Amino acid sequence: MSDQSAPSLYDRLLAENERWVASFDRARLAGPPALRLAVIACMDARITVEDMLGLRSGDAHIIRNAGGLATQDALRSLVISQHLLGTEEVLVIAHTRCGMLTFREDQVRERLARETGADLELPLLAFEDLSANLRRQVAAIRAHPWLKPDAPVHGLVYDVETGRLSPVE
Repeated sequence: MSDQSAPSLYDRLLAENERWVASFDRARLAGPPALRLAVIACMDARITVEDMLGLRSGDAHIIRNAGGLATQDALRSLVISQHLLGTEEVLVIAHTRCGMLTFREDQVRERLARETGADLELPLLAFEDLSANLRRQVAAIRAHPWLKPDAPVHGLVYDVETGRLSPVE
């Protein structure tokens, strides 16, 4: 028999937000990031971009998706970040033991179509080589016609075992 009085995850999160509100002190932060930095990183729950880079709220734009990819939506965000909000440098952070390395896209698409009854043209963008994929993302950002050609773009691999960032050029 389940306990009907136990709060749901949603209720717990709203209670956490009330604690946050009680000590909220960020109303005066500016919209443009103070360090003029944009970061694209994986959505992996083990990665806290702010902690690994020593960033505070208001320092950078953090754009996250599965694999830390320069997808059309990530590129759209970078265009807005650079041209409307003044960012001048970009980091792309991949990481070891990424889930995007662990599956074949065709097999997952077939499974999803079978399980849901819907076959969609939604690319999952899995990859097999972490460093090669990271170099492709950096190149895509550098080549985008709406992004600033002189803006530094750096590729880094985060080691989930040690916390170390290593440049990939």
